[in-house]
Amino acid sequence: MSCTIVRRQFHAPDKRPQWLRQLALHPVLENIYLNRGVESSESLDCSATNLANYAKMKGIDTAIDILIDALTTQSKILIVGDFDADGATSTALCLLALTEMGAKHVDHLVPNRFEYGYGLTPPLVDIAAERGAELIITVDNGISCIAGVAHAQSLGIKVIVTDHHLPGQQLPPANAIVNPNQADCGFPSKMLAGVGVAFYVLLALRAELQRRDWFANQQIPLPNLANYLDLVAVGTVADVVPLDQNNRVLVHQGLQRIRAGRCRPGLTALIDVAGREAKSLTSTDLGFVIGPRLNAAGRLDDMSLGIACLLAGDDSSARTLAGELDRLNHERKSIESSMQIEAQAAVESLQFNDAQLPLGLVVYEESFHAGVIGIVAGRLKDKFARPAIVFAEESDDTLKGSARSISGVHVRDILEQIHTQSPTLILKFGGHAMAAGLSIRKQDLALFTSAFAEALKPSQGEILQTGVVLSDGELSDEYLSIDFAKLLQYQSPWGQGFEEPIFDGTFTLVNQRIIGEKHLKLVLETPNGNHVDAIAFNVDTAIWPNLSAKLAKIAYKLSVNTFRGKSSVQLMVEALQPC
Repeated sequence: MSCTIVRRQFHAPDKRPQWLRQLALHPVLENIYLNRGVESSESLDCSATNLANYAKMKGIDTAIDILIDALTTQSKILIVGDFDADGATSTALCLLALTEMGAKHVDHLVPNRFEYGYGLTPPLVDIAAERGAELIITVDNGISCIAGVAHAQSLGIKVIVTDHHLPGQQLPPANAIVNPNQADCGFPSKMLAGVGVAFYVLLALRAELQRRDWFANQQIPLPNLANYLDLVAVGTVADVVPLDQNNRVLVHQGLQRIRAGRCRPGLTALIDVAGREAKSLTSTDLGFVIGPRLNAAGRLDDMSLGIACLLAGDDSSARTLAGELDRLNHERKSIESSMQIEAQAAVESLQFNDAQLPLGLVVYEESFHAGVIGIVAGRLKDKFARPAIVFAEESDDTLKGSARSISGVHVRDILEQIHTQSPTLILKFGGHAMAAGLSIRKQDLALFTSAFAEALKPSQGEILQTGVVLSDGELSDEYLSIDFAKLLQYQSPWGQGFEEPIFDGTFTLVNQRIIGEKHLKLVLETPNGNHVDAIAFNVDTAIWPNLSAKLAKIAYKLSVNTFRGKSSVQLMVEALQPC
């Protein structure tokens, strides 16, 4: 956890803009928001009225016409999702909302990653045809599924692609494509998750159906799509898309519903099995508590289990399904832990020092589990501050890889560059700036590793500057309080691109001990003599506890720890340096 701690700019109170001072916010929050690029009071307003309008989204009118025709004729609609939390929430959202809007024949199909791989593949289309599908709607996938969409068209099945991943040079031959990242799309928020795109399609569909008096004529109550914002919030945060203003509105509104106890029984059950309380849930919990439990189904088993939990209509069945997801998550953690040890050993065996590490890390072991490679790639990225790709066997001849990147290095563009220069090297790929997936021939691993290193050379400056933790400054003891910690947690949805505040300071190390095998529990003393608890996750136990260290420079997030009904402030350590 040794990183360089760099303080962000401090904006003197008398130099802060008038509009910000008029909001009468806490002065620490004012400085935090300025360092997050906030430029107006409107950009801090997370009310639903501030959501961008769907009208500028390319392809949405065509998609709505197709959907209305399907509703009118009661065609068989099949939702094809992805096998992660974004795909699960997208699928559940469409199933629930379309049913509420009057669709009588709507079902879903999510590929098992071990049998069919990612997205709408031709074999998956064959299954859809066997089920009698007349319209396929892809959610959180489809933009790269050229062959699958073409196969569906050849069978007379209409396809609407809703996706947020970056398009390649060729688009699928779908009847309609809704993706804010396609060329010439005027929608202002390009950062929507897959569930966000699906939500916007449903907003537009409801508006047009209402204009045509569909609900009145069918004697259907007007659906309140705000009831599904809990799903949208979970999928958005779990997919680690940047929280621009539009996504912050979606997440804030979803969190408000969850905290008020107005969320799906499945989400309530997942919160319960994780030992959290809905009324105090934060955006961080969505990503680190709910998301992993949903993702565990798709990683180790079948995402149908996660979707079933989200669709559960009663507390009893939801609790049973959430318990099974929790069990799978524990299993996933065990597999991940052993893989992480192997992957780190593979990197460290290169015997490079930090300055000589490869610009990008590529790791493969025959024993790696394909469902967990993305998490392990993320761990390597965090530990070594390098873009990382972890491969596992996809078949006897091919490897499946999952890539995770650092800020400033667009990993999907890197793969696009490699594909352009060596068209046969990567069999398929897709993704976005921070995460991507790909497949290569097993025999080409060395060639790909070299090509990856070469493609990263222009980004060398950005890569070598990583390993830096940006701090919002030092906090006085009066702010190391439950009230201030809660103020930060509930003031705004924090996440990718709108990072949760991090502070730093030098503390006396009063007590150090390892808990849970590799987590460092600390008691710290502030310069003013006050004691505060802290915890550092996944430390290097060869270095910590460090009983010779009396002082430490620590970067941390503020949190509230509740144990046996008693709450106290706890510092979540992001960087730890003995002094």
